[in-house]
Amino acid sequence: MVYFALMSSTQPTTPPEGAELARYIDHTLLKPDATSAQIDALCDEAIEHGFYSVCVNSCWTARCAGRLKGSNVKLAVVAGFPLGAMESESKAFEAGRAVEQGAHEIDMVINIGRLKAGDAAGVEADVRAVRGTMGPSALLKVIIETGLLTETEKVQACEIAKRAGADFVKTSTGFSGGGATAEDIALMRRTVGPDLGVKASGGVRTREDALAMIAAGATRIGSSAGVAIIGGAAGAGRGGY
Repeated sequence: MVYFALMSSTQPTTPPEGAELARYIDHTLLKPDATSAQIDALCDEAIEHGFYSVCVNSCWTARCAGRLKGSNVKLAVVAGFPLGAMESESKAFEAGRAVEQGAHEIDMVINIGRLKAGDAAGVEADVRAVRGTMGPSALLKVIIETGLLTETEKVQACEIAKRAGADFVKTSTGFSGGGATAEDIALMRRTVGPDLGVKASGGVRTREDALAMIAAGATRIGSSAGVAIIGGAAGAGRGGY
């Protein structure tokens, strides 16, 4: 996968700083009241600070693709967000359409209810449906919503994502109970091994938060507070996702 040409899933020997830390960050704005001006500012900040990507809702895909054109910043778009509870065909269409419009990565939410009901085959089919619409070059991150799962369910969700062709597993949407914890990141890393990325998202708002997640095994950080994180100071960002 192209992901590994840029960032290995092995952990750094020293804490990343400055530009290196910036390349871990998906600069995120997923609030329902986000405006076009705020989305443009998100893209401009990502270019200025050298973040890995911006992460946005799918209605902004074409706008962000145009705004980021010519830069090194990738475009990540969410699918089935934030509940993951729609038909697989709808979720897959949203993902495929975003890739057609210029998305490099898709962050999809699993069907959490099916997982908790024991329908592992249904969850896997849902992830495979999304993967199947994306083409070979786009990366797939699978959001498992750790705050709603038991430890056993977290492991199962990661195993399903890996079998179904995901490139990353991701902790949280930021819209449900809980967020990223170092303990969950370490569990997810142990489960998927060295071959998948692990993304920490939900409540990562300071440099210290980000470095703790990276030390635990995260290879990407999703946050609306990216500027504050690389500046080493606490910040409110845009008030969450």
